[in-house]
Amino acid sequence: MLDQSPVPSGSTPSQALRNSVELAQHVEALGYRRFWMSEHHAMELLACTAPEIMLARIGAETSTIRLGSGGIMLPHYTPLKVAETFRTLHALYPGRIDLGIGRAPGGGPIEATALRRYRDAPPNALQRDDFPDQLSELIAFLHRGFPAQHPFSRVLVSPDAPGGPDLWLLGSSLWSAQAAAEFGLPYAFAHFFSGESTRYAIQHYRQSFHGNPALGENARRAPEAVAAVGVICAETQAEAERLALSVRLLQLRIRQNDRRPVATPAEAAAELASYGATPPDRQEFPRIFVGTPDKVRKDLIAMASSLKLNELIVNTITHDPAARLRSYALLAEALALAEAA
Repeated sequence: MLDQSPVPSGSTPSQALRNSVELAQHVEALGYRRFWMSEHHAMELLACTAPEIMLARIGAETSTIRLGSGGIMLPHYTPLKVAETFRTLHALYPGRIDLGIGRAPGGGPIEATALRRYRDAPPNALQRDDFPDQLSELIAFLHRGFPAQHPFSRVLVSPDAPGGPDLWLLGSSLWSAQAAAEFGLPYAFAHFFSGESTRYAIQHYRQSFHGNPALGENARRAPEAVAAVGVICAETQAEAERLALSVRLLQLRIRQNDRRPVATPAEAAAELASYGATPPDRQEFPRIFVGTPDKVRKDLIAMASSLKLNELIVNTITHDPAARLRSYALLAEALALAEAA
């Protein structure tokens, strides 16, 4: 599952972060396999700007669930610093750490400028995209992969514990699918963010994939893809639809660069009504699956089967944190996650 530390209206970012810790403990007990945290900047809506800090705390509060970033926005950082941070997490929680890497800024253009490593060019000038070089360097730091003549071959990435975090590439485009295939990385597609090209991106990734021995013991011999989807479960369809009003408004607001906290269902209903009828979702699969546990289970299995996925990432946002906990519990029961674990 993916958590973004959503901030409900009337609450605080501090409480949202505490909700994330409680949620991680909750879903571990329910049998979920992974708990990933996102990186977003300068938003009233989402409190998690530093997933690596949250993962360190959550690792101490859990014992078995895999922990990861969904993801670290690599263009903001140096590969060595990211390697050191996640090797530290791996040393603390060996065998449990996923390092999901993204290319997007995780915020608006002003935040991207403030986070930029280099600001030599004029504000409106095109910046050189060195993401492939960064990713190559990150892999080399994580797996001691620099040639002997390279000056970085003498750099000890500490803590130098056996093994290392499992590296994933995140994305929502054909570009990211091609990059994941070329680097031989497992690929997580953000369907809940943009679902128009989900099938094509995953197919292209699989068709173009080739292994990368530089990844060491985490190297894949075959492509491994997952898709991230929104989910809201409730005991009745009507209640699930009511809870989903908050996230439907959230999606509309984000398109308008409105980053206010999560509205209550009543507030969302009133604001959505002011916009009139929303166009129907014409994507092959909905970005957010809403309904009773049985309906959501069937819909998720249908999507996973159609795309030949062994795993889905689910993301649930509600105004009421208790409703979010309940949604994950209902889904876990419907999918018999505890028995599978």
